Amino acid sequence: MSTSATEREQRAPVSGPASTARSPRERWRALPSPLRHLLLAALALVVVTGLLLVTGDLTALRFAAVGYTMLSIAGLQLLVGGSGQVSLGHGAFMMIGAYTMALLVGNLPMLPLSANLVLVVVVATVAGVLVGAATARLHGPYLAGATLILAVGLPGLTHRYHEFLGGSNGLTVRTAGAPPFLQGLLSASEWKALVVWTTVVIGLAVLATVSTGRLGRRMRAIRDDETAAAMSGIPVGATKVVAFVIASAAGGLAGGLQVYVLGTATPSIFTLALSLTLLAALVLGGIGSMWGALWAALAVVYLEIWLSDAVRAFSLSRDVENNLPIVLFGVLLILVLRFQPLGFHGILQRLGARLRSGRH
Repeated sequence: MSTSATEREQRAPVSGPASTARSPRERWRALPSPLRHLLLAALALVVVTGLLLVTGDLTALRFAAVGYTMLSIAGLQLLVGGSGQVSLGHGAFMMIGAYTMALLVGNLPMLPLSANLVLVVVVATVAGVLVGAATARLHGPYLAGATLILAVGLPGLTHRYHEFLGGSNGLTVRTAGAPPFLQGLLSASEWKALVVWTTVVIGLAVLATVSTGRLGRRMRAIRDDETAAAMSGIPVGATKVVAFVIASAAGGLAGGLQVYVLGTATPSIFTLALSLTLLAALVLGGIGSMWGALWAALAVVYLEIWLSDAVRAFSLSRDVENNLPIVLFGVLLILVLRFQPLGFHGILQRLGARLRSGRH
């Protein structure tokens, strides 16, 4: 054998178990991103199903509220934390989805729920395209102001078209409960919560795949430096519109799920306060992570309940009882922004880093 052949053999990698063995984390990361997110979604659905089986109807309804609120905030997170566009009208797209669902159930009761949800997403997507294209050139406070007008003005359409949208009373529909073969196992509330979370985990898997993919990288590039992103060949306007459309579709789907659970769509639910609450909760939970959307949704649903119960325990007046939880929520938000700008998820990340460093 020649010297050069011997050297090539020495440089060649050694085959065998030692060279091919990979840690579970490496094998997990080697999976395609959509598959990883679908597996995590399936795991989350199993956990939620287990919790629903050991809780009552009231907890199931609260779980459902956490689910569709999380989906809406996750879409807002992709828009604000991903592309850097501040929207004060996210609740308006929830209203579009909610009224679309109510009109479909009320006028076309023969359509299955899956078809209704698809149509809700289509309508919200079209609305997102129209608003996103109109606001693509706006930045900062100008974009926030444009979306603010949408959040303030859209509920007024219910009074302008009273016969069609129900005016101040809104639309009330009756949604189906559990199918006959599950009526002995799941109550109507538990079934609705399960349907909500099945839809939510699929939506979150899609949002996570977008966030970690090529489109997500383009969004973050625009968020960090729009001029540099444009010079590197990224279509800034189109990418911003796509981000707005995806967030709108998520918000519309969340609104449709809300009507499916509550059976009503009224303009008093989708006021400007809802949009501001979603944005504040996103900051509280942590911008830049889907986990932040979970903490934000838990805060929106449960923190208000706990604060209201605490206020009621002191037998305060009705006005104080109605407004004090909002004030305490705002104080908590200010404290988090002052001492931990990354939100509650940032606090958990810091604690996890300290625990890992302590082990080593």
